[in-house]
Amino acid sequence: MSEALRLAAGASLTLAAIPAALTLANLPFYRRAPSAASPTKTGRRGVSILIPARDEGHQIGATLEAACATRGIEFEVVVLDDHSSDDTAEQVARRAAADPRVRLEVAPALPAGWNGKQHACWRLADRARYEWLLFLDADVILAPDAANRLVAAAERSSAALVSGFPRQRTGTLLEHLLIPLIHFVLLGFLPLIGTRYTRLPGFGAGCGQLVLARRGPYVDAGGHRAVKSSRHDGLQLPRALRRAGYRTDLVDAIDLASCRMYRGAGEVWRGLTKNATEGMASRIGLPVWSVLLLGGQVAPFLLVAALAGGRHGLEPGSPILTTALVACLVALVHRALLAARFRQSWWGVPLHPLAVALLGAVQYHARLLAELGRGVAWKGRVHV
Repeated sequence: MSEALRLAAGASLTLAAIPAALTLANLPFYRRAPSAASPTKTGRRGVSILIPARDEGHQIGATLEAACATRGIEFEVVVLDDHSSDDTAEQVARRAAADPRVRLEVAPALPAGWNGKQHACWRLADRARYEWLLFLDADVILAPDAANRLVAAAERSSAALVSGFPRQRTGTLLEHLLIPLIHFVLLGFLPLIGTRYTRLPGFGAGCGQLVLARRGPYVDAGGHRAVKSSRHDGLQLPRALRRAGYRTDLVDAIDLASCRMYRGAGEVWRGLTKNATEGMASRIGLPVWSVLLLGGQVAPFLLVAALAGGRHGLEPGSPILTTALVACLVALVHRALLAARFRQSWWGVPLHPLAVALLGAVQYHARLLAELGRGVAWKGRVHV
């Protein structure tokens, strides 16, 4: 029994240390966008801020207000109303009547085989005027210099697409626990040196909330049409451009934009579930991620709880218990580092093992729904 416990403790420490070490290695590569873009060779630069919107009446006003405060670059704001059942279109129309930089477009009927957001983004790209296309979720609040700095970041790295994760605002407990895990998974398990210095599709990553693409490469790679059935454009669109031979990049966007992705436990669970099968909850990925996440972030705490009671004949200072405690410490320090670096809720630090366990539960729920052929309802559409 003690040999099995020794192996379990050693494995849990290894699985906790790997993402912590990779995060430390990744942080120098996960840099912020430059302060300003340099003049282009043509002397004229512009960005089309493209916002797909479906039932966003409760927040579209604030999003437009922030987008229209863009400075340092010529821009337009184009909103495509995707058959909203609320007053989204009316709000945008009023803004467009008062500000010629804002334009309202209406989505045609959703074709078979298309995801709603990908179809809306593809239509928006077709109707944009400028070379740079900034796809923005309708709940993202841009900083005034964000568009200009994203263009500068793309030019700095010669990238056809640049994306970043905005600062994630959270309000309820499940938001505090699960939303910050975005950075944990990104930096703990994706070597950003591969993202920065290769064009291999497997290193492609991004956040669908905030994506800047140059029109020519975007169209050449098929744009959102190339990922038309996907629910995870933040992952699949960079990979599509990489398959076409283009470079993509990631920046730390917490000072460029902010977003409250979901509101309340129900939205968190459904929102994460609808995208899961294209990421961790794939048939191949789920067992691997279960070992990596649960083994390094949950198992050490279960081991300590089991061993601390002395039911296995171990002394309080035994090497096995010490190893498990070190694994817990590594996991918590790692989580605290991310909370400090990305201005995240501190609730997620002491409750980190619970958060990871809940994230695992989301993945298994998504896999079960996929195997049953059932979808997740989101804004009046069912995502299967």
